[in-house]
Amino acid sequence: MKLLILGGTGRLGKELLVEAIKRGHVVHALVRDPDRLPFHSDQLVPFEGDPRNLEELSRSIKSCQAVISALNISRTSDFPWSRLRTPKDFLSQTIENLVFLSEENLIERVVICSAWGVGDSLKEIPFWFRWLIRNSNIGPAYKAHEAQEEHLRASKLKWTAVRPVGLTQATQTKVVLVSSNGHPKPNLTISRRNVARFMLDILEQGRFVYQTPTIFE
Repeated sequence: MKLLILGGTGRLGKELLVEAIKRGHVVHALVRDPDRLPFHSDQLVPFEGDPRNLEELSRSIKSCQAVISALNISRTSDFPWSRLRTPKDFLSQTIENLVFLSEENLIERVVICSAWGVGDSLKEIPFWFRWLIRNSNIGPAYKAHEAQEEHLRASKLKWTAVRPVGLTQATQTKVVLVSSNGHPKPNLTISRRNVARFMLDILEQGRFVYQTPTIFE
């Protein structure tokens, strides 16, 4: 397929790029700084821009068949109280633009990375994690993911919002497990590499449409 990947210079986005190219897909990557892309390939077409800019997103989505988003509300460090680096409405603006452009560009399928603890999965996460969401700068990201999921539900897109547990940089390939309504009880971590594999698997196989699977290892 020809895919648009958003967030291709982030830690998950880089794994998505590598895996998509390895599988033979042609990838459009809309990024603020193309020099930060992890590699060059004939299958990788970089576009410089911001997905909140409708014109820049429109250029990058042309001729694509599906969209995968690894975008998030980022902070200046992994410390929970570090200041936000992206606007709180970054994800909502991007999804609104994507929904608007999808019909004229014949895009039907969208897979995004959300998070365990978003929406109805909040009740499933440990109490200390709920406290962090309420009391630290982790919270805005969860609210943003919830908002983008709501935009997708209201759209005509065939969407999936993948909700991984805590992300790690482990490189070992493992079986990705799916939890529904807290059953089975998820482990607390999953590697970004395995999240990328799962997102591409369900895109290619047409699985989990209109669903929010919680995934873990």
